[in-house]
Amino acid sequence: MNVRGKLIFGLFSIFILGVILCCNNSEEQEPDAKIKESSFVSDNQNPIFFKSHEPKKQTAPFSDIVKVGNTYYLAGQIGMDHKTRTLIDQTIEGQTKQTLENIKQVLAQHKLKMKDVVKATVILDHIEDFPAFNKIYEQYFPQKPARTTFAAEALAAGALIEIEVIAVSQ
Repeated sequence: MNVRGKLIFGLFSIFILGVILCCNNSEEQEPDAKIKESSFVSDNQNPIFFKSHEPKKQTAPFSDIVKVGNTYYLAGQIGMDHKTRTLIDQTIEGQTKQTLENIKQVLAQHKLKMKDVVKATVILDHIEDFPAFNKIYEQYFPQKPARTTFAAEALAAGALIEIEVIAVSQ
C-alpha cells in the first residue's frame, strides 16, 4: 500500500472510530441540553422550567413551576394581585386567600387542582397570624397535604404570607 493509500485508510479508520464513539455516547448530553423551557411533554428524568403565565412576570429570575416526571414544584406565592402587581390588602386573611388563589391559577395552567397538592411550605411574617391563616388554609386543602409552617421577618414585597407547594398529577 502506498503512502496515499495508507493516509486514506487512516482517515477512514478515524472517521469510523468517531462514528462508533458518537453512537455509544448518544445518551450523554451537554448539561444545558437537559434544561428545557417549554410546554412539551418531558421524559421522567429531565426537569422542565416553565415561564410564568402572567405577562408581567415573564422576566422574573425564577420559574413559576418546574415539572419533573409527574411532580410539579411551584415557586412561592404571596397575596399579590398579578394584574396590578400590588398586595391586595394588609390583613392575613385577605393575603392568605389571594395567595391560595394565585396557587390555584398556577396549578390550573398545568391542568392541576388544589387536590393534587401533596406538600406545602408556609412562611408567615408573624407567627401570631397562624390561627387566622389556618382557618382559610383548611378551606382550600381538605385533603390535608404535608405541611411545614414557620415565621420569618421581611417577606418579599412586604407580604404577610408566602406559600409554596408541590403537586403530583394523576
